[in-house]
Amino acid sequence: MKYDLFLFDLDDTLLDFKASEKLSFVSAMNSVGLTTDLDNLFRTYQIENAALWKQFEQGKTTKDLLKVERFRKLFDIHAIEIDPVLTANRYLDALPEAVVLIDHAVELCDFLSGKGELGIITNGIQTTQVQRLSRSKLAPFISFMAVSEEAGYAKPDVRFFEYTVKQARKFDKKSTLMVGDKLETDILGAHHFGIDSCWFNPAKTKIEPHEVAPQLEITHLSELRKLLGPGSTGQGRGS
Repeated sequence: MKYDLFLFDLDDTLLDFKASEKLSFVSAMNSVGLTTDLDNLFRTYQIENAALWKQFEQGKTTKDLLKVERFRKLFDIHAIEIDPVLTANRYLDALPEAVVLIDHAVELCDFLSGKGELGIITNGIQTTQVQRLSRSKLAPFISFMAVSEEAGYAKPDVRFFEYTVKQARKFDKKSTLMVGDKLETDILGAHHFGIDSCWFNPAKTKIEPHEVAPQLEITHLSELRKLLGPGSTGQGRGS
């Protein structure tokens, strides 16, 4: 049985979040009067933001706290007296405007939409992710989107996957493929849920012995089209 349901992570799999994040950060900083040393500030922000997202994925913090706390920590570290709540709002306003696509994302989604159904499963903020997808060229190919804020769970929690597949027209674990860039959320979550996964690994990072390995691995999105095209052996479990 070949795959007919494709679950995609959004950020850094289909949309280039790193590029969008930098553009949105600069916009937010400028809007609150900060125009110098932005590269240094951004590096600090990335460290604090990543740590808070890790806590969120582990159930140790909330999304509302995360939105503001990353800027509060940034300003505390650099002794900047600016309202973190205002800055957080400016950043979230800017993010949907800075949509950057990963190479070949549109072509891949177009191709896969002819083979089955496409859904998004993303750890993120509901309104922001909905707006970003709608303003991209991917929206016509996506059947549904599940966002952790709305679901109440985040990848790799199996409950988030269960919530997501309820939106699909039909669902069979054997014919479902998860595609994502993070081993610790996308690939591990798919493994625990009992579906195949494809790791988008443009950095060609090596899998450590203790990490769960995917069924497929690609460094460019165009490779998945080749793997799943006519005559491919990309098939689900038990086929």
